[in-house]
Amino acid sequence: MTGTAHQKVNAGHLKRNAYLYVRQSTLRQVFENTESTKRQYGLRQHAVALGWSVERIIVIDTDLGQSGVSAVDREGFQKLVTEVGLGKAGIVLGLEVSRLARNSTDWHRLLEICALTDTLILDEDGVYDPAHFNDRLLLGLKGTMSEAELHVIRARLQGGILNKARRGELQCPLPVGFLYNASSQPVLDPDKQVQESIRFFFDTFRRTASACAVVKAFRQKGLLFPRRLKKGPYKGDLVWAELPHSRALHILHNPRYAGAFVYGRSRTRNNPNGGTSYTKLPREQWMLFKDAHPGYISWAQYEENLLRLRENAQAVGADRRKSPPREGPALLQGLVVCGVCGSRMTVRYHTRQDRLVPEYVCQRDGIEHALSLCQRVVGDHIDNAVGQLLVESVAPLAVEVTLSVQQELQARVEEVDRLRKKQVERARYEADLAQRRYLYVDPANRLVADSLEADWNEKLRALTLAQERYEQQRRQDRITIDEQQRARIAAIASDFPRLWQDPKTPDRERKRMVRLLLADVTLLRGTGITVHVRFHGGASRTLALPRPLTAWELRTTPAEVVAEIDRLTDHHTDKKIVQILNQRGALSGCGQRFNSRIVARLRREYQLKSRYDRLRDKGLLTLQEMSERLGVTPKCVIHWRNHGLLRAHPFNDRDDWLYEDPGLNPPRKAQGVKLAKRRRFPENVVHGLQEVQYEA
Repeated sequence: MTGTAHQKVNAGHLKRNAYLYVRQSTLRQVFENTESTKRQYGLRQHAVALGWSVERIIVIDTDLGQSGVSAVDREGFQKLVTEVGLGKAGIVLGLEVSRLARNSTDWHRLLEICALTDTLILDEDGVYDPAHFNDRLLLGLKGTMSEAELHVIRARLQGGILNKARRGELQCPLPVGFLYNASSQPVLDPDKQVQESIRFFFDTFRRTASACAVVKAFRQKGLLFPRRLKKGPYKGDLVWAELPHSRALHILHNPRYAGAFVYGRSRTRNNPNGGTSYTKLPREQWMLFKDAHPGYISWAQYEENLLRLRENAQAVGADRRKSPPREGPALLQGLVVCGVCGSRMTVRYHTRQDRLVPEYVCQRDGIEHALSLCQRVVGDHIDNAVGQLLVESVAPLAVEVTLSVQQELQARVEEVDRLRKKQVERARYEADLAQRRYLYVDPANRLVADSLEADWNEKLRALTLAQERYEQQRRQDRITIDEQQRARIAAIASDFPRLWQDPKTPDRERKRMVRLLLADVTLLRGTGITVHVRFHGGASRTLALPRPLTAWELRTTPAEVVAEIDRLTDHHTDKKIVQILNQRGALSGCGQRFNSRIVARLRREYQLKSRYDRLRDKGLLTLQEMSERLGVTPKCVIHWRNHGLLRAHPFNDRDDWLYEDPGLNPPRKAQGVKLAKRRRFPENVVHGLQEVQYEA
């Protein structure tokens, strides 16, 4: 050390510790650039030469393998700044400025703290006092040059990457299903099981139009999906696991499966908290080369897949566009357009008589502007009308549909069977490989032999399990596609309406058939319902349907039943009317059997005359009036009525009667004459005998 360096070191500095900061940017540099590490540790001799004892020299090397771009992720640098701020450091040693920081912000913050605590800084060129202007100016220039050096290196590397990417020659990490050949060109993975699994993935999505449905299909059929490990000791190895939904979406959005080279789909930015954020860029800013290498699907299929995913995502978005077919009974779910404002109509369900009834509602503008609903339409009769229209339209093509359905079902079974067979073949290969490893080992080396034997046994168990699953699934497939089902599929050609109306046909499948034929359905509610159906290809049909009945109208008793009650009231009491109606099987508006209270309620609601009023209008007399008319007691009137001397008619079910006027020759009291011999009306005197039984 020069004399100038010794002049800057005083007794106050020597009373404090000397901190040696050691850092390498990457783990590869730690293992390969050993001379740089040795030079950094050699700075301890400089501290000893300046007067520090070995015990007071503290080495901070916990940041070996850490980048110097940011101080957030460097535990050792944070510890160094803490010790300097607490005044425990007399000098900070670093081989060069870039070892301490590659960021001017972190570097100048360290200089400021060192100046406040009177801490020196030593590098390979000398000793600096940050409290002195000249030394601080020189250290600031070194920090700026270190940051500029990192920028130049990064710009040079990034420029080379971008230049190769613009030509479509950059070797980016490939997704599973692709490998680089000897010429560094992307090719399909030579593993047939991998290829068939990915093709089955895209075929299933084309068939179901839903990523969740693809995941469910793999799980239900017991199929695994490949992936390659990107880090760890087994980096690059192929493993098989269940297909998660996030991975399915990643595959569908990846243009490499369409044979396209793409670079620059996102932009990376550093956050103030030290994290990283990613921003997706529009396609116009990508470096895109279509048909750059073989793919599993075409570019048109890739675009169609993205369109389906956008439609599925918009099912819960602002526009409520088409969504995948769901389980509900609403046949036109996702296809209905409001004929008033043009917005998509949503679906609500109500329970009516233990069944779900759909209702199509236009509510977007109402929610956004606090207005009433645009329109709402009960959907069951609309679904029935559209279904009948489809049956009439599809019937001429039923034969072609039958053949395509049969071929597709058979192709699905064969494809799944091939994938399961590949899993068994892979398990058998791994068991054979474990067997060969075990046979090649020296039997005397029991430590290795026991481990290889255990691995062999594990592979054999996996092979047995794979074979059992394969046979079980194969038997289930045979049950699923048997001769009886083939005959039912063939019957579609002549009995498609029955298949459509079969309650065993799932609602989801019925909706899929609708979407193959219809583009959308527009509803307009007025005095009736106007249904404008637009088919794929441009053809359209307009249906005029009556206005659906409201809830109270659905619960209204039929008019013919009310008229029958009005007619029967002329001749019978409520109890007898109930008996006649129930014998006929008539029901009220709520679907209930009749009773006296229902009949009385209907008479009040429809303002029907009671039996009492009807009999009074005919001139019949009450008990009291008849008693006064004959000059006898009411009890005597009842007695004469029971023996047929007076004509009487009951007007309720409580044994209350009204009496016919006996005319000019009424009955009189006659002592000593039996009532049986005085019977004025020998036939049909009492109400129960005079009326003819009503034929039900």
